[in-house]
Amino acid sequence: MKRTLLPLVFLGVFISLSFIFYPIDGYETTGIKRLYQIQKFKEDSIPYKRIPPGAYKNLADIKLNLTNIMEDSVDLILVENKDFESRVNKLFPSGKYSAAVLDMSDPENLKYAAYKENVGYQPGSVGKIAVLNAVFYQLGKLCPDSWEDRVRYLKNRNVSSRYWGTGDHHTIPVYDIEKDKLVKRKVQASDVFSLYEWLDHMVSVSNNGAASVMYREAMLMAAFEEYYFTLTEEEAENYFKETPRDSLTNLANMVVNEPLRELGISEDEWRLGGMFTRAAEKYVGRKGGSIGTPQGLMKYLVKLEQGKVVDAQSSLEIKRLLYLTDRRIRYARSPKLDSAAVYFKSGSFYKCDREKDPNCKQYAGNVYNYMNSVIIVEHDDGTKYIVCLMTNVLNKNSAGAHMYLAGKIDDLITKDHLDSMPSELDIEYRDDEDQGDG
Repeated sequence: MKRTLLPLVFLGVFISLSFIFYPIDGYETTGIKRLYQIQKFKEDSIPYKRIPPGAYKNLADIKLNLTNIMEDSVDLILVENKDFESRVNKLFPSGKYSAAVLDMSDPENLKYAAYKENVGYQPGSVGKIAVLNAVFYQLGKLCPDSWEDRVRYLKNRNVSSRYWGTGDHHTIPVYDIEKDKLVKRKVQASDVFSLYEWLDHMVSVSNNGAASVMYREAMLMAAFEEYYFTLTEEEAENYFKETPRDSLTNLANMVVNEPLRELGISEDEWRLGGMFTRAAEKYVGRKGGSIGTPQGLMKYLVKLEQGKVVDAQSSLEIKRLLYLTDRRIRYARSPKLDSAAVYFKSGSFYKCDREKDPNCKQYAGNVYNYMNSVIIVEHDDGTKYIVCLMTNVLNKNSAGAHMYLAGKIDDLITKDHLDSMPSELDIEYRDDEDQGDG
């Protein structure tokens, strides 16, 4: 499938754009303090075994892969390659598995495969990408002519958690540079971080409180426009107290979902229904429910790689924030990916009926048991691909199955030898630190 190339002069613009989840040399750019500690480990040759070799890419190494593809319609890009699709589909067992896979190693000859790609799932924490997108969308509207201003506000505007950020079991890394001390703890109402650090907490450790805080900030950007940058905490809280609940709910729904519609992603393909913490629902209700499909998520990641999510700078910065420089879990934990750069978000959502099974376990729900993985993989040999995998397999933790499929899909795309596929994906997955991904 041949693609039309942009003139080289435009390619040069994308290539020159510099480059958590965030590259570990990004502390000076972002002020994300946890990166400072990892960077010092690297500079001082102190072993740091928490992350694999593929997590050590630098800012300049992170690039967009599909900027030479001019098509505006993602449907013209995501055209199934029958041979590729046939081989990919053989990897999935029967049951509630859905996926979309795009091999973009050769942008002029993309290979796309889909397997039940339009089935909808509760996206869990994968939905936080919609919040990440909303923040950059609003910043683009507030500072349309200056990327430098957007970065400056992300780095220097500090906001407090208040009740919005409380009530989540996921911890955040709080690093004191002067004392060289890292503490992992839950978000507190008194916490104050920059927008960049809240985004990092939301994505890299999937903190639900941080997601609600940044959801709140996107709403305030939309409501106050340029006055947002001087908005006080008291003014912000008064706005939520004085605005009717239904108006706030409608604004919240619009802020996260309208930018997705503008990208050509339909409501049935991907939508976010509300905040990530109960405390945040004090003033903002839920609307429409949350749903995600492999097709909708793939459309978003393709637009991201094209540089068409807000603009090229925003697309690249969102990709940097998705670059995994923390522990890898589930799909991303496959040893096949250790040397690769991965841009990743995982999400889970489950429910147990204890009357049916008193021993129903975490991430093994018997009512529903959603586990979702979206990932961009980049090997040093030029192999690059996107996978959106969503499952709802009852009564078992699917983390091992995701990890196993990651290895098999990587084998297929890198043309390595494929072992025979067992009928069941009962791969043991043990990770004492895995708190889940909401």
